[in-house]
Amino acid sequence: MATATVAPTPLLRVRAVEAGVRDMHLRLPFKFGAVVLTRCPQLFVRATVEVPGLGTAEGFSAEMMVPRWFDKRDTRSQADNVRDLLASLVRAIDAYRGDAPATAFGLFERHYAALMHEGHARAETALSSAYGQAVLDRAVLDALCRAAGCSVAAGLRRNIAGLAPTPLAPDLAGFDWPAWLAARRPAPSIEARHTVGMLDALTSDPDADPAALPVRLPDVVSRYGHRSFKIKLGGNPVADIERVDAVLAVLDGIAPGHRFSLDGNEQYGSAGALAELCRRLRALPRLAARPDALLYIEQPLARDAEPDAPLRALDAPAPLLLDEGDGTLDAFPRAVALGWQGVSSKGCKGIYKAFINRARCERSGGTLFMSAEDLTCQAGLAVQQDLAIAALLGLTHCERNGHHYVDGFGPAPQAEAERFADAHPDLYRHEGGRVRLTIAGGRLQLGSLLAATGFAHAADLDFDHLQPLERAAELV
Repeated sequence: MATATVAPTPLLRVRAVEAGVRDMHLRLPFKFGAVVLTRCPQLFVRATVEVPGLGTAEGFSAEMMVPRWFDKRDTRSQADNVRDLLASLVRAIDAYRGDAPATAFGLFERHYAALMHEGHARAETALSSAYGQAVLDRAVLDALCRAAGCSVAAGLRRNIAGLAPTPLAPDLAGFDWPAWLAARRPAPSIEARHTVGMLDALTSDPDADPAALPVRLPDVVSRYGHRSFKIKLGGNPVADIERVDAVLAVLDGIAPGHRFSLDGNEQYGSAGALAELCRRLRALPRLAARPDALLYIEQPLARDAEPDAPLRALDAPAPLLLDEGDGTLDAFPRAVALGWQGVSSKGCKGIYKAFINRARCERSGGTLFMSAEDLTCQAGLAVQQDLAIAALLGLTHCERNGHHYVDGFGPAPQAEAERFADAHPDLYRHEGGRVRLTIAGGRLQLGSLLAATGFAHAADLDFDHLQPLERAAELV
């Protein structure tokens, strides 16, 4: 890989950070693992960043605070989960605000270990501990790109964030970040992978209002044209195979040639139970007819499980992908040693973790792979920044269901939704009096996101409309 010539990476200081939440109500209940989600707070962050020679700029980010995903321990309530995420954010803000000048990546690198250690000392999970930095880093990068007057795509191509070899990822020593980033050429569109929840109806509704959002799987496919899917599992091999077979029977009829992944959400209690699922999958006629249709099996085992049998001995019909288990920067290489092959990119886990893990896949020469997974990304900042990163990582499809469970921009002011629709007409449409995400032919258009000055948005949210952070734990 040839070394790229780049301009000096700008240093910055975080001068101020503000945050608030919105109460997001799902129009449909969603079951993942052992949890049924009906309501969830969405966090919004605004960071004011000073860049010498470029001035001061504001940057924004947003992320859902999904209870029982970051932390599934029975001893912690949903409100406890949200309070842990808030504590993680407050610690990250205290660390970044007013700190000495650093590159955007250098700021993350400087504070990562201490923030993770503090979360661990407070008995938080690794995912909860990393959350605050993950959300704040996006707002900082947005502000940096705005100060520089460039899009996130153009900025990262010249390594504006200052990604470099780091002791946090010793396995990437010598990796040529400037050259690799300079070669990033994100595609102008990406395929949306639809998640089929465990409660989702599999038959169409002949009486459904054509102006309303679809509910049942055939109606969803008819509306959006999906060709890629994710099927949720519950941890019982017999029941899961029955559900997978029923879903595939529908998809084979309405989306021939489709592809799909399976998501265990940590519900398989042992490698033995997972082996039984794999045995039954290999014997499933619908899969045997098209074995390449199954892309991967996502996080079937608990994040901290020590497998009771070698994972490579499972004879799995598809590779295993790490999701909830990807809590720390060294989690992926440790999992690879156990037999995992893939890892997910998610905004709530951090952009720098995503780039580091993508570099690990690059170095593997095709042995390892990355996917884009984020069920709950909402219209506006969250979905746009997540889509932009997926495209910059070179991923060709991504899980997208936030638009399915929340109508449009949810409780956001209509004027805010209209600003985003005007700024990103390729990504949103007006329908039924709402501004909604546009998915056509199963694809999302990214042109306006990748061209926008800053991190994938040319419109800002109404920060005065947010509720105080202290309300977040009440919104579950």
